[in-house]
Amino acid sequence: MSVKEELKTIVGSNHVLTETEKLKEYSKDFSFHPPRMPNYVVQPGSVKEIQEIVKLANKYLIPIIPCSSSVHFYGLTIPEEGGIILDLRRLNRILEIDKENRMVRVEPGVTWENLQTNLEKEGFRVFNPLFPHRLKSVLTSYLEREPMIIPKFEYSDPILTMEVVLPNGDLLRTGSAAAPGVPDETISDLVGPYGPGLDFYRFFQGAQGTLGIVTWVSLKMGFLPSLKKTFLITSNNLEDLIELTYNIQRLMIGNECFIVNNHNMANLASTTGNPEEIGKLRGKLPQNILVLCLAGGYRRPEEKIAYEEEVLEKACSDVKLKPQTSLPPIPDLSKTPLDKLHLAWSKDPYWKFQYKGSCCDIFFITVLERVPDFLKLAYDVLEGEGYSVSDLGYYIQPLEYGRACHCEFNLPYDPNDPKEIKKISSIFEKLSERIMANGGFFSRPYGLWSRIVYEKATEYVNALRKLKSTLDPNNIMNPGKIYYL
Repeated sequence: MSVKEELKTIVGSNHVLTETEKLKEYSKDFSFHPPRMPNYVVQPGSVKEIQEIVKLANKYLIPIIPCSSSVHFYGLTIPEEGGIILDLRRLNRILEIDKENRMVRVEPGVTWENLQTNLEKEGFRVFNPLFPHRLKSVLTSYLEREPMIIPKFEYSDPILTMEVVLPNGDLLRTGSAAAPGVPDETISDLVGPYGPGLDFYRFFQGAQGTLGIVTWVSLKMGFLPSLKKTFLITSNNLEDLIELTYNIQRLMIGNECFIVNNHNMANLASTTGNPEEIGKLRGKLPQNILVLCLAGGYRRPEEKIAYEEEVLEKACSDVKLKPQTSLPPIPDLSKTPLDKLHLAWSKDPYWKFQYKGSCCDIFFITVLERVPDFLKLAYDVLEGEGYSVSDLGYYIQPLEYGRACHCEFNLPYDPNDPKEIKKISSIFEKLSERIMANGGFFSRPYGLWSRIVYEKATEYVNALRKLKSTLDPNNIMNPGKIYYL
């Protein structure tokens, strides 16, 4: 029996795709990663089917690449060596909403739009990145450690427990989910990430599907605010907003807190998504805008917000800035997506793609006070390549009360213009190299970043190789994705 026929026996003939046009859909994403064709696309409908497919892949030494949605930005699911794309979108159930423990358990195919819509009905939310794509997998976003827009320490590690199909087909559950009989025959609450036994759950974060296939995760969730008030604080001097951000985080006020420049704010606040409107709005906005949302729960929310607003006024006056609830170009936040920061981006095209059709992101970890230095690097590279600096978007997300920050540069480009693609590719490579050389930390090293990061971390690479060879001795799980692994 051929591999194709064996796969059909496991999942059914309708869920094994081999037609060239179908395979092409899985050969590329929104990144510059060169397209590569898989041999098969398989759509399992259960964990048992996944285990059987993994065992089959080991039998024939065929690479297997997990894929959880139709939206990918960084080349994670492009097969380096062909093989089987394991499309997990049929596993799309919200398995449990535990209100008492503030936990929600989801399968890989659950999208941001699906989860947030269902939790909102229950008065809850999960902690999300800045307007994630509505069709992106929630599980993937969390496993890839995307930064959350509420920079509180208690939300910095939102994964609690998980279930993983290991590269040999065995099943592993982490933390309190490892108790016998979970989740059907035990009273374990699935919210303790650290035991019983060894703490394995971080092995599978940021691993790009090279160490196992996560089939569900339990995630922290919180109450939706019963009352909120969003402020915009503007300055043409980025250092002033950075100082203010440090003070806000030190004072522990507010929930969502981040800085964007006028280009990104125009994309977020645009009501039409029209490039011409975005360009005009950008020209009317100050260079930098700090967004801060004050929020109250179900116990005396008015008093909480009043107290935090008073503290915010004082913090702003110390740096001669003023908090505002609107700007002349944006008179009513309720008519913009900024009024619903806890939701996914609901429109098409995606907010980063509105201006030119696509966007290249460069993101890394640094400390807030160093962001202006990296911004100057970006301007130098852009000007040298003849790219308009006014088209550059940037997004600065404090992490863990400002201990560090996620710094992201967004480069919009026309995906149908080969010359512009070549220019953006050159900028991406040159700027990434300069950021690395100047101390930027690529904590999520995809593609080119994998090489420039791991070449400077020999001992770390050796440790990764040992872990990979232990868990995946046949090297079938997404091979070649993490620098020779």
